[in-house]
Amino acid sequence: MARARDAWEDLPFPLRREVRRFRRHSGPNGTLVIGGLPVDQRALPATPAVPGSVQPRATVSAAVLTMVACGLGEPLAYRAEKSGSLVQDVVPVPGQESFHGNAGSVPLSFHTENGFHPHPPDYVISLCLRADHDRIAGMRVAGIRQALPLPTPASRQALFAPEFVTTPPPSFSPDAAANKSGVEPRPVLSGAVEDPDIRMAQLVTTPLTPRAAAALTAFGRACEVTARTLCLNPGDLVIIDNRVTVHGRTAFHPRCDGADRWLQRTYVTTDLPRSRDHRPHDGHVLAR
Repeated sequence: MARARDAWEDLPFPLRREVRRFRRHSGPNGTLVIGGLPVDQRALPATPAVPGSVQPRATVSAAVLTMVACGLGEPLAYRAEKSGSLVQDVVPVPGQESFHGNAGSVPLSFHTENGFHPHPPDYVISLCLRADHDRIAGMRVAGIRQALPLPTPASRQALFAPEFVTTPPPSFSPDAAANKSGVEPRPVLSGAVEDPDIRMAQLVTTPLTPRAAAALTAFGRACEVTARTLCLNPGDLVIIDNRVTVHGRTAFHPRCDGADRWLQRTYVTTDLPRSRDHRPHDGHVLAR
């Protein structure tokens, strides 16, 4: 981690400048795409095809992710997700095609990452190592700054009310979404009315009142209308401002031949000390 933090300063100035600008204000889409990063496809091993695949070694791609993460803040991981690895593989796993998470290949609904947690990541960074065979897999993104004007004022007001319950996604626990006991209701939107933050996942956010249900439906429609689909090529890196942008995925068809779609992902926080009570030994992994 210390070496990656120092190496960030040696990356090309135009890259560092754009990342710093994005950190200050992530723009109307809350998304930044950087192309042409080093991914030597000829040297890549077969796409991992096992549940919970992670990167335990400092490969070139893992180093790129970690350096950019250090330019935005500090890398972050969750012990309950992929064993707390800082760099995670996002790959289709045979037998889990219908799984609503990073191991599946069915459409993945809009969500912010880990909105249930007291310390969700501020950014999600994904690097494409290998595209899907048919080049149809797309990362869908929708920014709150474009979607928010579409619902009615009453719907927007309802989204600021603590009338929603968000549980952990299936990637944390297959049964987590069904267990809502003890989960504190919270709003979907918070902060400045004119530029709010968002926490929600269409799969695991449950409205508790009729007005909350109507508002969540209206917001989902607004996200669909304003969404963009990014079809990534090897060497493309996407930074998503998780505070103001939801993302999802289109369906694709894995062949389980060692050459399926392969992304690597890491989370970033801009304020590591705020989660100190969740991080043993002042590390980068949230234990609870």
